[in-house]
Amino acid sequence: QVQLVESGGGLVEAGGSLRLSCAASGSIFSLNAMGWYRQAPGKQRELVATINSRGRIMYVDSVKGRFTLSRDNAKNTVYLEMNSLKPEDTAVYYCTGGSYLGGYYAASLWGQGTQVTVSS
Repeated sequence: QVQLVESGGGLVEAGGSLRLSCAASGSIFSLNAMGWYRQAPGKQRELVATINSRGRIMYVDSVKGRFTLSRDNAKNTVYLEMNSLKPEDTAVYYCTGGSYLGGYYAASLWGQGTQVTVSS
């Protein structure tokens, strides 16, 4: 079974940038879709961005224009480039693998998460 390992989190000042990486232990071709979730303290988990098998990418409105999701199939790695970071982006970010069911993304595989903290 594919395993996902995130890296790249850390502490950054508001307006700064971070790039999260998600390395899969197996081929990500086997995953219909992949996505990034985040969960801030005291808040519900939020789906941030997804990419399907055709390369179509979707973002939650709050990160559009600031975050970029990309995939490198040769390296079995998915990236989340985060620019113009805001304090409200502070959360644990999770890489996931899953599929689209009825137009909705359903994650079936989760990484361990990586902390992103944005200071004001």
